[in-house]
Amino acid sequence: MSDKRILDIIASPADLKLLSNEELSILAGEIRHEIVTTTSKTGGHVASSLGAVEIILALHSLLDCPKDKIVFDVGHQAYAHKLVTGRLKDFGTLRTYGGLSGFPKPSESPYDVHYSGHASDSLSVALGLAEARDLAGTDQKVVALIGDAALSGGMAFEALNNIGQAQTPMVIILNDNEMSISHNVGALMKHLGYMRASSQYRQARDNVQEHLESSGPVGKAITNFGRSMKESMKQFVIPHSMIFEQLGIVCTAPIDGHNIAQLRETLRAVLNADGPVLMHVVTRKGQGYMPAVRNPEKFHGIAPYNIATGEVIKSGKPSAPKYTSVFGKALVAEAENNADIVAITAAMKGGTGLDEFAEKFPERFVDTGICEEHAVGFAGGLAANGKKPVVALYSTFMQRAVDQMIINVALPKLDVVFAIDRAGIVGADGPTHHGVFDLVYARMVPNMRVLAPSNEAELVHALHTALAMGGPFAIRYPRGEGEGVPLPEAADVLPEGKGRVVREGDDVAILAFGRMVGQALGAADTLAEQGVSARVVDMRWVKPLDVQAIQAAAETKLVVTVEEGVIAGGAGEGVLGEMARMGLHTPALSLGIQDAFVTQGGVGQLLHEQGLDAEGIAASVQERYRAL
Repeated sequence: MSDKRILDIIASPADLKLLSNEELSILAGEIRHEIVTTTSKTGGHVASSLGAVEIILALHSLLDCPKDKIVFDVGHQAYAHKLVTGRLKDFGTLRTYGGLSGFPKPSESPYDVHYSGHASDSLSVALGLAEARDLAGTDQKVVALIGDAALSGGMAFEALNNIGQAQTPMVIILNDNEMSISHNVGALMKHLGYMRASSQYRQARDNVQEHLESSGPVGKAITNFGRSMKESMKQFVIPHSMIFEQLGIVCTAPIDGHNIAQLRETLRAVLNADGPVLMHVVTRKGQGYMPAVRNPEKFHGIAPYNIATGEVIKSGKPSAPKYTSVFGKALVAEAENNADIVAITAAMKGGTGLDEFAEKFPERFVDTGICEEHAVGFAGGLAANGKKPVVALYSTFMQRAVDQMIINVALPKLDVVFAIDRAGIVGADGPTHHGVFDLVYARMVPNMRVLAPSNEAELVHALHTALAMGGPFAIRYPRGEGEGVPLPEAADVLPEGKGRVVREGDDVAILAFGRMVGQALGAADTLAEQGVSARVVDMRWVKPLDVQAIQAAAETKLVVTVEEGVIAGGAGEGVLGEMARMGLHTPALSLGIQDAFVTQGGVGQLLHEQGLDAEGIAASVQERYRAL
């Protein structure tokens, strides 16, 4: 018997058209094995990708990609898509520097339609593709694959409204697995739960469809059904009809997302419709790998792990506490002494370190779902009525709520703390997830104060300071382990706009922000060996800046700023602006993320590439200093 897998002979999606349903089911198992084997070494988004295998195989077996378009929402469920679109031989490089992206990436493959990475944007992109097709008069099929959690995002609702109005042919596959990063919350999730469980709906919906299908071709019947959604008879027959149908989008009854035959049969029908159709597919995150089934949140995004146990492989060296964990514990301590504190997150309770807070203060914890704009506006309302909300979001996701930060919080000077997690380079998730823009969007807002703690002890002080001072406040801190410094027994209020000198020096002054303080100290050691005396200042405050520290730095021969964010509009440019305002003419050098998106890879590797590790900082300073 040959050990050859079906997967090994799939050169392109066209090969799937030659396979029977039974063979596609075998292929699904092979793909799951490949995903688990590879991600156990590279880490990755395991549970989501395992849950969507049959959906992707059914799609590619019926569509003609890349002419037809599959638009992934977020894209962390796309590993099977990569494996059947010619990337099997490179799959072992997943999420590594120079290897395959963990998300769809158009520059990587013509089968990838757009740069996925953030939730709730697929429907807008898909509608744009469909409208462009209509304008060009072509016959492309357009399918958007979106999870139930992403569907709760505001952008998705805006798109649904437009799709219902446009009535252009496109298929929305709702991958309903009852999970986002954390367990789903909200009225829409309850509505979907009703749709999964209600035999009344299923029977009524099926009866209506059977009647319509008997009067003509399937495609025509489905379309006519969609166009009659607003009729009163529809409400009489299906009194609990889905919200999508009220918008003019036909919705199928829930089907088994791991049944290839059922998926393909339904897809054949909906792909022939001449209006928008939502195909409701129920799947299970982690399907085929029990550790991921038992703990889908852990396997949403996981480091390399032991296949047999599902446990993350430890490095063997003692580890410092992670910034996220330190923040979570510090917030619990603050909340024990302040009953007005309310913690808010957007579908990432565990990811932002709020598990313990939610357990201890359930009445003061709010998970809004994947709705960052709402989370910040909601926080503004809480603050306007006397509470002290702390909004914990990843930097890359906080970007979506900048308008609410400005209008709903900063303009009225409300007492809201933004705990901006995953600030700076985050590693293998790549450009859609690096938190390199928050220094810009936070410091540009009037009334906002911004702290960038350099270690985990400073983070404890920063949170206490933000809560004590009040007003709009942002604290940004990186992903991963801290510096290993002892945590304070009691938190201090940091003097506003004052940094701290952590190393004296006379030749150059390095003004470092956040995690870059440690790298600056390493650079100072190297420079000392080369005969250059470098002062290092932990600036602490991004806004207001430490003016006295800047004046003192200008007394050296070179002022250097180092930040783990984009240079354009960042903290370094803020320092240069202060120098110009004060009439200081000392030569200056700003180091940070260049005007380009940062690829995926290890954090240390990427910092080195950007010249932001100790070696790179020392080399840049030395080059500029010698040129003076």
